[in-house]
Order: sequence, then structure tokens, then C-alpha cells
Amino acid sequence: METVADGLIGAIGNTPLIRLKRASAATGCEILGKAEFCSPGGSVKDRAGLAIIRDAEARGVLKPGGTIVEGTAGNTGIGITLVANALGYKSVIVMPETQSREKIDTLRMIGADLRLVPAKPFKDPGNYVHVSRRLAEELGAVWANQFDNLANREGHRTTTGPEIWAQTAGRVDAFTCACGTGGTLAGVSLALKARKPEVRIVLADPEGSGLYGWVKSGDLTVTGSSITEGIGQSRVPENLNGVTIDDALKIADPEALEQVYDLMIHEGISVGGSAGINVAAAIRVAREMGPGHTIVTMLCDSGARYQSKLFNPEFLRSKNLPAPPWM
Repeated sequence: METVADGLIGAIGNTPLIRLKRASAATGCEILGKAEFCSPGGSVKDRAGLAIIRDAEARGVLKPGGTIVEGTAGNTGIGITLVANALGYKSVIVMPETQSREKIDTLRMIGADLRLVPAKPFKDPGNYVHVSRRLAEELGAVWANQFDNLANREGHRTTTGPEIWAQTAGRVDAFTCACGTGGTLAGVSLALKARKPEVRIVLADPEGSGLYGWVKSGDLTVTGSSITEGIGQSRVPENLNGVTIDDALKIADPEALEQVYDLMIHEGISVGGSAGINVAAAIRVAREMGPGHTIVTMLCDSGARYQSKLFNPEFLRSKNLPAPPWM
């Protein structure tokens, strides 16, 4: 071994960049996926959890033995809980009860104080984000506030973006990514644009989100729906403000699932729905740009975290969506 990671914290980041063979062959481009499922907590949100906790420490608001509260679709909660465990903090996680059973079970397994709440839109006081803010106030705890806490995007500006630049030796022409908090897209945009202003930053958006319309025309109107978790917004998180986004693409669930299943059965790469959206967007961008370009995207987490949905034919049929052809 060339290096030994210093505990869990030292193992977060520096994930592999994987060439997606079929997507690359189909487009004549190099389509590369950042394998965030290789992070200790199994997702890109380990980076956000670490960045937010380190920022709270630096600002002096998170004291030894303290508590951090977050509202999350699951993965950030897992990242925060694991980092908190490693650094001696407590974590309280508020999550919509509609999220996958696998995420709920994982959070309980790793010791989070998990509070499940009914799924409500952001404008409703019962929305999980608002509940987490009030709970943090009641407990006298730190509220992570991943959507509007710029430590989130700063973590990606200083790690994810530079990693992509180094791994491609600066030969990156475009980056595609879906947004929940906006931290990944924003941080990577800031890092790559500072090094190569002409790199194209493309937001990949599911149905049921307003960010596609916001990028294209300033219109946050929401239409449709998606089974993907943790991405899509009806508002603009603070992480996205002041960040250059060159274009947006809307990706429907069937197109995303096609990539999820294709990667699994032909390349042995297990990813969740947001990665399916990201890869589908990367393929579209590659075809628009033409052969010879390098497009990087995020493989945010593993399909194992969504087995009860993405790989459940009964659930998929209930949503009129295609099931994995081998199931």
C-alpha cells in the first residue's frame, strides 16, 4: 500500500474516476464517472458531511461532545452520522418517511437518532428541512443546513473539483450533475471554471424539479414526478447562487433507469437513480459536443441503497416504469 488513511476521515474523497465503456463507445467521447460509492459511507454526501462538520468546528459552534442535526433524504445523514461518530459528536437526522427502506435501516444501524416525518413540500412548515431547523434550535444543537450552508459547496470546490482536474490531467470538457443541495455541481463548477473557463457545466434535472426551468428561463415551475431520491428542487438552494451553470437537461425516469440497468448488467457498476440521471445527461452532452471530448459525471451512490425501489419489479410496475430486464 502506498498510503494508509488516517481513520474514516482520511478515507473520504480521492475516489476513482471510471471510464464508462458503453457510453464512451456509443458517443465517441470519453465519459468518466466519479465513483463516489467507494467513499466509506457509500455516497458523495460523505464529503458534504465532513465539510459541514469541519466548518462548524472552525467557527467554534460545534464543541466536543456536541450534537449536529440535519434534514436529509438519507445520504447526507449517513455521512454526517459516520463523521460524527468518528469525531465524538452526536447526530440527529430528520428524514421523510418515503425514502428507501435501505437508507432508513442504514441510519439506524450506524447509530443516528433518526426522526421520520411525513413528506411535505418545502413551503409546508412540516417539511423535513424546517423540522430539522426547529429541532436544532430546541436541542441547542448545530443545524447542518446542507442546502444553504456554503461549506457544502466549498468542500467540493477544494476536493471533488481538483480531483477531477488532476485525474483527467486537465482534459475535461464538460461536467454533468443533478442537484439536491447544489453543493456538488456548484463546488465543481467553481473549481473547474477557475482552471478552464470554457468547461461546460450542465445541470441534470429529474421530472418534478424546477431547476431545469430556472437555468433555462428563470422559471421554477414544477411539473411531473420522479422516483429518484435526494435530487430536484422547487427552490434555488444558496449553494447554487452566483455559480456559473452553462445549460440544463431534463431526464425522465425511464432514460435514467436505462443507464442504471445498463451499467449494472454490462459493466458490473452498481449505481442509484441520481447516477442514472447523471450518466444519461453525460451521454446527451457528448452527442451535442461531438466525438473526442471528455465528459465527467458523478456516480453518487450504489444501487444497493435502492434495492426495494429501483430493483423491485412490483414497485416499478406500480409507477409504469421498466424493470431490470433480467428480473
